[in-house]
Amino acid sequence: MSFPSLQFSIIIPTYNRPACLEQCLQSIAQLDYPSDCFEVVVVDDGSRIPLSPITDKFASSLSLHLVQQQNTGPAAARNTGATAARGHYLVFTDDDCQPTSDWLRSLAEACHQVPGALIGGRTLNALPNNLYSTASQLLIDYIYDYYNQARGEATFFASNNFAMPRTIYQQLQGFDTSFPLAAGEDREFCDRWRYHGFPMHYAPTMQLRHAHKLSLTSFWRQHFNYGRGAFHFHRVRSQRQTQSIQVEPLAFYIRLLMYPFAKYQAVRALSLSGLFFLSQVANMVGFVWEKYKQRSIASTMTATSSS
Repeated sequence: MSFPSLQFSIIIPTYNRPACLEQCLQSIAQLDYPSDCFEVVVVDDGSRIPLSPITDKFASSLSLHLVQQQNTGPAAARNTGATAARGHYLVFTDDDCQPTSDWLRSLAEACHQVPGALIGGRTLNALPNNLYSTASQLLIDYIYDYYNQARGEATFFASNNFAMPRTIYQQLQGFDTSFPLAAGEDREFCDRWRYHGFPMHYAPTMQLRHAHKLSLTSFWRQHFNYGRGAFHFHRVRSQRQTQSIQVEPLAFYIRLLMYPFAKYQAVRALSLSGLFFLSQVANMVGFVWEKYKQRSIASTMTATSSS
């Protein structure tokens, strides 16, 4: 396979996690791919800790650019990174992810197979002994199985492991920065991508490990925020497609609770299924909380404008 010059720009938003960032960059420095065919753009989203001591360590092994911005969230940071990028394809990952050595090679093969597509890879749990991290990743696995089940009909990829042509990203104006937090903006991007008729392709050999350490409290908070993001996703989607907010059918949740039993033995599967149930409660609470919060904000704005 021939490699065009500067084929990929790897964009990494980061915020106050220098140790995670260093591990991520160490994995990228060990990629089995020509170093002159990709660059790395690290976007410091207003970290309180200087990151140049970390990025400077890789100055000799990577074509790396550190871009700084005020803290405005990962969606805005990805857009900032895309503006600074020069590669033909934009490749997004997170600072707590560690790509496998053949990550870009697998991506290059997928780009050759389906040019012009949004390519999504597979994410592996790097913390198998952490039950909450395992449950969180298994949930993503289920969502990938559910939304990407028809071959060639993928509909959702998480933003920690996907790539697309820079020209199409620019045409769609990048990520929607109106989302209030890091939740749901990747789902909205995928939906907008498909709305405009561009293909999506799942490349399971394009793999990375996700080291997202969670506790019961942070697991709840994560899925509460996912619920908040889901409300904004459905609101934006209903405005784009002029239809009311729609949620998944009951069968989606029944299959979800049964999913761990197809992957693990009974005791661990039961624990994971229980966490799946908790995640959906947190998601629902976050959805309802955000719905009434936005309704309250709208009422206040209406009262202010009419006074």
